[in-house]
Amino acid sequence: MEKVLHKVNLIGGAIVALLSGLLGEFWYLFCAFLVLNVVDYVTGILKARFFGVENSCKGLKGIIKKLGYWICIMLAFFVAVCFTKMGDIIGVNLAFTEAFGWFTLATFIINEVRSILENLVLMEVEVPEFFTKGLEVAKMRTGEGNRTNEDF
Repeated sequence: MEKVLHKVNLIGGAIVALLSGLLGEFWYLFCAFLVLNVVDYVTGILKARFFGVENSCKGLKGIIKKLGYWICIMLAFFVAVCFTKMGDIIGVNLAFTEAFGWFTLATFIINEVRSILENLVLMEVEVPEFFTKGLEVAKMRTGEGNRTNEDF
């Protein structure tokens, strides 16, 4: 049993080291975004089944859309690195451009959380009101908006 735990610990350490090397010090934020991507996709599938409107084309579009999010995040960080390096060349501190990448990641994390909450609300899961404030879908579910199954 001890050998198994040692191997699991070794593999876990290797994964963390790899992620840290690839994604930097804050690798766990990117992993959190990946987890949110998966949870959003799963809740989207469950929502489709809940309404009986399963559609593999929509599922594929969702996956492509999520890949697009990752491309946007990579581009935002890439542009920041380029600007920072150009600033080094010309003697101007442009390190503040790193905020482009972090803002992009934060925006997409918020978008994923919002989408997950919308899926849960539409499946009639009781989501705390402070989570649903501002969600258009919550307004529709409570009768303040007009909704049809075709909207989903």
